[in-house]
Amino acid sequence: MDPVIVVGAGPVGLALSLALAAQGVPSVVLDEGNGKDEPRPARTVVLRPDTADLMSRLGCGTVRHEGTRWSGWRSMLRKQELRQLPLDGGGEVNRRGDGDPWDRDDSYAGGGRDGAYQRGDQVAGPDGGPTAPLHIPQHSLSRGLREAAMEHRLVRLVTDSRLDSLEQDAGGVGVHTRGPSATWWRGSYLVGCDGARSTVRKLLGIRFPGRTAVERHAVAALRTELPWPGEAVLHRQPPWSSGGDEITARPLPDGMWRLDWLLPPRGELVTPEALVARVRDTLAGWCGGTPPYELLDTGVYTLHHRLARRWRVDRAFLAGDAAHLLGAIGAQGLDEGLRDVDNLAWKLAHAWHHGASQTLLDSYQAERRTAVAARLRAADQSLPILRSGGGLRMYLPGAARGHDAMLTDAHLGRGALGAPPVYTHSPLTPEPTGPQTLAGAVPGSPVVDVRVTAPDGTCARLRERLCRGRLLVVLVAPGTGVWDRRHWVGAGIMPRLQTAVSGLPAPAELLVTESYPGASAHTVLLVRPDGHLVAAFAGVRPAELYAAADIARGGAPATQTGLDPL
Repeated sequence: MDPVIVVGAGPVGLALSLALAAQGVPSVVLDEGNGKDEPRPARTVVLRPDTADLMSRLGCGTVRHEGTRWSGWRSMLRKQELRQLPLDGGGEVNRRGDGDPWDRDDSYAGGGRDGAYQRGDQVAGPDGGPTAPLHIPQHSLSRGLREAAMEHRLVRLVTDSRLDSLEQDAGGVGVHTRGPSATWWRGSYLVGCDGARSTVRKLLGIRFPGRTAVERHAVAALRTELPWPGEAVLHRQPPWSSGGDEITARPLPDGMWRLDWLLPPRGELVTPEALVARVRDTLAGWCGGTPPYELLDTGVYTLHHRLARRWRVDRAFLAGDAAHLLGAIGAQGLDEGLRDVDNLAWKLAHAWHHGASQTLLDSYQAERRTAVAARLRAADQSLPILRSGGGLRMYLPGAARGHDAMLTDAHLGRGALGAPPVYTHSPLTPEPTGPQTLAGAVPGSPVVDVRVTAPDGTCARLRERLCRGRLLVVLVAPGTGVWDRRHWVGAGIMPRLQTAVSGLPAPAELLVTESYPGASAHTVLLVRPDGHLVAAFAGVRPAELYAAADIARGGAPATQTGLDPL
């Protein structure tokens, strides 16, 4: 069968090729560039824990190395808006003076000259896994992905190849590229990961409506020392004149920092002299004087909000910036592009190996476009509130606190602006029947990364078993961690469950865990290859498990129903 054609060799295109390769699917990556990534320290990316974990699983050495540099987070607020409230332990923590407590219990007080600080996240979760975002230069991420792709026998990277035509038929996709040697390529499917000016999207005739210049930021990358090593900073309404309404600072590797200043939507051009003045004023405001610093890179970037009308046309798909643009008030466009990869790769792999129904292929657009549209809608609804100044604060008690909490959650990857998506209304999610078996989680939500054991005795984290193109069936069985495998693998309900798993309509792997949040003993979880919950059952129910697995694969492949696969 022909490989999948991936157009674009940025982080999204390279990640997709690696995700397909991990599931035994060959790909050809068409790169219109020369295969070299220009170092730009000021062009950086923020990876949430789920997407950073995906990059690590795909073999990106950059993320594996920098994964030890997870940053904390501080929100810096105007001092006159704060008062002190006692903690249960007798200490004091800075909280807002509007009468509303912060809606989390992991804050602590910090010191500073012009503002008080709020801690808004943990560096590690209860199981030791990271919960804070990872911030790295984009060229470093691309380099790590490219190196992994070059080492994989199922990935073919082709440089200096610009797409200029695209044709589809019932059996596949044909594309023509310009370059040193004009070439026709044949693929089973095609995915356009070729950015905001996507040639694939234009050749497919897909509209890309949205809003232009939603936000503008000045940015600088520099090497210096700040009072909060290893912690990201959000400073709203700083007291110095060049600070603007909002400044963020994020730690980068090797003692570097990236600083962002929110600019007026229709302000004057930012000259190099004005940007240097911002750097000096900001460092002086935070450090009580301008510390030594080395300015490495600067720029001004404009954020747009756009959403493609369609993400699939027959055998051609869009992903990443080719399908959506977002990024205002802390939302991260690359994160969503990598979530596109995680969602699409296993579906294309299933189609490549086993055939696929229209439902499975259509579910990519149904799930991902809906999730990104909700993110854009939340950002567009929040922007007037967050950027309107003090008017709303005068009428809504607690509105100021809500503003800062909203921004902090967006930067940390929580809430409507940043949390991992939940595919509750997906065509691949079974309708709930009977009482809820799993407390605190709904079908379509991401699973918790618990420790699991395979029947052969192999132990791992649940996320480590993802990206392999198989459904996961997880049995909650207290005591299996201390019992000898020989005693439990053939005891109780295990033989019956093993038989049920071997008879499922899609490839599946059986795992066992000591416990799972909200689950009682003998709960059985069915998990998609991208880590989203399909269903939970009280005990072994072969017929219900089979039906849920069939829905998760989108039903029988089109070739088995006599339908045209397109």
